[in-house]
Amino acid sequence: MRPRHITAIMALALLAPAGRPAYAQRTVPPVLSQVRIDQRLNEQLPLDVGFRDETGRSVKLRDYFGRRPVILSFAYYTCPMLCPMTLEGMVKAMRTLSFQPGEDYIAVNVSINPKETPEIAAAKKEDLLRDFNRPGVKENWHFLTGDELSIRQVADAAGFRYVWDPSTQQFIHASGIMVVTPQGKMSRYFYGIEFAPRDLRLGLIEATAGKIGSPVDQVLLYCFHYDPATGKYGLVVMNVLRIFGALTVLLLGGAIFIYMWRERRRRHAVS
Repeated sequence: MRPRHITAIMALALLAPAGRPAYAQRTVPPVLSQVRIDQRLNEQLPLDVGFRDETGRSVKLRDYFGRRPVILSFAYYTCPMLCPMTLEGMVKAMRTLSFQPGEDYIAVNVSINPKETPEIAAAKKEDLLRDFNRPGVKENWHFLTGDELSIRQVADAAGFRYVWDPSTQQFIHASGIMVVTPQGKMSRYFYGIEFAPRDLRLGLIEATAGKIGSPVDQVLLYCFHYDPATGKYGLVVMNVLRIFGALTVLLLGGAIFIYMWRERRRRHAVS
């Protein structure tokens, strides 16, 4: 079996629902038991860890934090299958967002392969941005490489568990992205290889404590609740009913006021 096919099988296993039957769990390869994404909400990232960006410049993780939320991903640039799908899913979601890279958020990818170089990162960035030609994205989507210790420090803090598989000569990992607050604390996790723009938008708004977005977004946050188990925002029926109830009261009150005002004018006209 070719390594690419093995990767596909592992990817499908990682993306399968957690509640699969016991007999299926017994057939999972042992290496997959070490691979997962743990939600470490409110965990502080080690911002002083050093990397190199796609230009070869020495940077610290701190350089990307302070004023805006960060969309964080872990994907290595020579990955044959799952990583490209994750990064392409990011492109689709960010391309749909009305938020502007640099103004409303920054994106950072950390390669989990310590052998990769800034040149490899730059080639991957160029390839992805070919389909994402929006002002500000080139300067605000960063592709980092680093040594094993630096990568592990950040990945462990974020809850991203991966392992090197000698049999396939590949890194085995799950697929997902995270939203981090401007202060560097883990805020939201989104699983899979496709990410709903609405969920990503709400996650960014929450990560900045409502400092970005519109009044409509604030209403959406009241109507939708983040579910850590699924990594999605689901409709909160009771909150929606409360909003409709309040609107109904306002409409009825307005109708009564207009009726009374017209009736008063009519009486004055008769007298």
